[in-house]
Amino acid sequence: MAKAKWEGLVRRRDFITLIGGAAVSWPRMAWAQRSTTPVIGFLGFGTAAASANRVEALREGLRELGYVEGKTITIEFRWAETADALRKGAAELVGMNVDVIFGTSSTEVEAARQVTKAIPIVFATHADPVGTGHVSSLPHPGGNITGLSVMQSDLTAKALAILKEAVPQAARFGVFWNPTVPSGRPTLQSAETTGAKLGVRIYPMQVRVRADFDGAFATMARERVDGFFVAASTLTRVERVPLAELALKHRLPSMFGTRENVEAGGLMSYAPDQIDLTRRAAIYIDKILKGEKSGSLPVEQASKYRLAINLKTAKLLGLHLPPTLLALADDLID
Repeated sequence: MAKAKWEGLVRRRDFITLIGGAAVSWPRMAWAQRSTTPVIGFLGFGTAAASANRVEALREGLRELGYVEGKTITIEFRWAETADALRKGAAELVGMNVDVIFGTSSTEVEAARQVTKAIPIVFATHADPVGTGHVSSLPHPGGNITGLSVMQSDLTAKALAILKEAVPQAARFGVFWNPTVPSGRPTLQSAETTGAKLGVRIYPMQVRVRADFDGAFATMARERVDGFFVAASTLTRVERVPLAELALKHRLPSMFGTRENVEAGGLMSYAPDQIDLTRRAAIYIDKILKGEKSGSLPVEQASKYRLAINLKTAKLLGLHLPPTLLALADDLID
C-alpha cells in the first residue's frame, strides 16, 4: 500500500509539473500553432484617430484583393508616440511572429528594421528608402523591406520653388526637419541646395516632438523668415492642427508634404495622393503572403503629384497668390 501510495504521489507531482510548464509556454505555443490566417502587424506613430484615414486605406486595399478582416486576415495594431515606444511596439509584433509588418513611413520602418531582418516590412510613403539605407536600390531592394516611395528629396526642390512663386519677395525660408527621422537629413540637404538656386536662405528648424513647435516659430519670428516648408513626416501629419494654427498665428505662408496638412489649415501642399499609396501597399502585402520575397519586389515611386491650396488660409494671411499659380493647382480648398 505504501508503495502504491508513493507511486501515486509521484505521478501526481509529474502531472502538476507538466501542467505548470505548459502554462508558462502556452501563449507562445498557442501562437506558433495558430490557424493559417495571415496576420499583419500595423505599426503606427501617434494615435489611431490621427491616422484613421491611413488605416481605412489599407483595409480598403485588402478588401479589394478579396481579404475579409477577422476571417481571412487579421491586423494587429501597435501605436506609439515616441521612438522608443515605437521600437517596443515593433518588438511585440515580432514576438507575435506576424507575417508582415506595415509601417507608413521611414519612421516606422526604422523601428521595425531594428528588431527584425526576417519578417517582411512594407512601407507606403517612404521619403527616401535608398538614401536611408532601408533598401539597396529601387529595382532590387534586397533584404526584407519594400513598398512605395514619395521620393522626398525631389519633392522638396519642387515644393520650395512653388513656395517661392507664391511669395516672390521671399529671402528667407524656414525648413522643419527631424534629425531622428532617417529621411530627415537628406531632405534638409535637398532644401539647402534648392535654396541656393532660388536665392533664398534656408533656416533649419529641428522638430523632434510636438513641444518643439513653439520654439521653432519663435526662432522663425526672430529671424524674420518669409515662409516655411514642412517635409512630409508622421509627426507633422499627426500634429497637423496645432501646426496650422501656429502658422496662422505667426502669419507665415506654409508649404507641406501632405495634403492632410492643407485640409487642417496649412496654405499649400505639393504631394502625391498618400491615401492612394497606402491603399496600394496592400498589393505588396498580398504578394508576400502568397510567397514572393520582399527583397525581390521593386520599390514603386509615386508618379503623380498634386498641388493643393487652401484659399481660406491665403485670405486670412492677406496673401494674393499669382493667377498662374492658382491655375496650376489641382485642388483649391475653400
